[in-house]
Amino acid sequence: MESPVAQLTGPGAPFEIAVEDVCGTPLSVYKQRFASMQDLIGIADTRPDVDWLAQGERRLTFGEHNALVRGVATALLELGVEPGDRVAVLSANNIEWVVMFWACAAIGVACVPLNAWWKAEELDFALRDSGARALVCDLKRWLVVCDIVGALPDLAHVFAMDLEAPDKGARPGVDLFAREDPGTLPAATVCEDDLLAILYTSGTTGKPKGATVTHRQALANLQNLALLNATAAAASAPEPQEAASNGQAATLLVVPLFHVTGALASMVTAYAAGAKLVLMPPGRFDPEEAMATIERERVTNIGGVPTVMWRIVEHDTFHEYDLSSVARIGYGGAPAAPELVEKIKVAFPQVRQSLSTAYGLTETASVATVNAGDDYFSHPDSVGRPVPTVEATVVDPDGNQLPLGETGEIALRGPTIMMRGYWNRPDATDAVFLPGGWFRTGDIGRIDGEGFVYLSDRAKDMIIRGGENVYCVEIEHVLFEHPDVLDAAVVGVPHRTLGEEVKAVVQLRAGSRTTADDLRVYCSERLASFKVPEYLELRDEPLPRNPAGKILKQLLRGDSEDSAFTPSADDDSAL
Repeated sequence: MESPVAQLTGPGAPFEIAVEDVCGTPLSVYKQRFASMQDLIGIADTRPDVDWLAQGERRLTFGEHNALVRGVATALLELGVEPGDRVAVLSANNIEWVVMFWACAAIGVACVPLNAWWKAEELDFALRDSGARALVCDLKRWLVVCDIVGALPDLAHVFAMDLEAPDKGARPGVDLFAREDPGTLPAATVCEDDLLAILYTSGTTGKPKGATVTHRQALANLQNLALLNATAAAASAPEPQEAASNGQAATLLVVPLFHVTGALASMVTAYAAGAKLVLMPPGRFDPEEAMATIERERVTNIGGVPTVMWRIVEHDTFHEYDLSSVARIGYGGAPAAPELVEKIKVAFPQVRQSLSTAYGLTETASVATVNAGDDYFSHPDSVGRPVPTVEATVVDPDGNQLPLGETGEIALRGPTIMMRGYWNRPDATDAVFLPGGWFRTGDIGRIDGEGFVYLSDRAKDMIIRGGENVYCVEIEHVLFEHPDVLDAAVVGVPHRTLGEEVKAVVQLRAGSRTTADDLRVYCSERLASFKVPEYLELRDEPLPRNPAGKILKQLLRGDSEDSAFTPSADDDSAL
């Protein structure tokens, strides 16, 4: 008997898969697919009175949202923003962020979501590198960038939400979002390999790299997830709490929209499915507020990173809230401890068959592998099998494929992969692509005979803190700029709920009076808060190195409870 996947992807089936040329490489693609994200906007137009966005007291139906999208898209074109241009969005999660994303998609403009935790120096780089023609930001971030935007040569228009009057070149956001609905989207031809977004990832050279995401990538990711849902439904009866009391699924968004998980795996999939997207209030994640929101909005789906689930299931008031509507829990971004899985099984017994973990990168338009249901419990240390249309292999340092079971670098191929490369970085693109369209992930692991992928290490010098990628070299560069620092190394140390924390070991100049707190303040002025070392160890002697001069970081990691560490006061800075 054919598997559900085979039945749904065979000739003439709804998810028929064929091989087609994608940017010069033959790849497995869905034969029946949308041409661009414009098609999803058209589908949303058919449900005008259905709830779409909810954030506290603010609510929008699909119809109200799409009216705003049409107005903003028209306004952008009137400002001289053309298809192919870039528009940056710098904001906490809010309704305007979502509107901007779809307005850009509607007219073939690339949205550039900027990390809302970045400092002015980081934002200056990304705005210059992307050549953004316009910037839309919330008021809090406007105060961060107001002194740098005037020197950006390509930036012609700046809008600040909640700004009451023009200020230093920024116009009030109402000038953009209060436009009259023109009734139809502007005429714009958008192709599937046109840019949808540029998402900046921290770089191993110290500067972020702009990962390009095309309409094809986002739509292929959407169809991959839709197929997995369809096969799960075919294999078992739907969960009784699959939808809220009004029959509509509701997703609680607890991760930033400027990340690929928030934008593509959560927001876009909810929009396409006609689900309600519930946004948490801007600011630090509050587990009690999250539980109150789940109860009030009858949330059915929770996604995010393991840190979020730790804080929910371990909260003192967990049993005071009705969370019975939750039917699906999925997370990625960092491995989940077996202890957390057991706690979720007890706290949410109704989600056992739908509990899942996923693995992916910005460069893969979010999900590359999924481990769900019975597979999750039979292979708890795996990130799952590749999603449909995505292939996985393991390669040696020279890029040669290794046999099943051998450990090497994970490489991926498929229509969700960043085939157009890094923005303005052909060197970085060449470094990660192998012949045949294989993308080197930088993650070390193996694949077993059943196709399950197992991750064991990272080839990149990177820390994953609460789902945020932190590249050690970026912090090291900042530390080296301090006049009293002779040598520095940054490593990750284990943390129960965040996964890893940032530790810096620093050798100071003889006679220096610089303290750990001084260095932390120095870093905080130049780096996003989640990159600032939680632990700082100061040394008078040189750092340990091998004969080739490479720092022996394995000797520096130690135990996060070591008394030599000087922790900062804010353990939750990334959330």
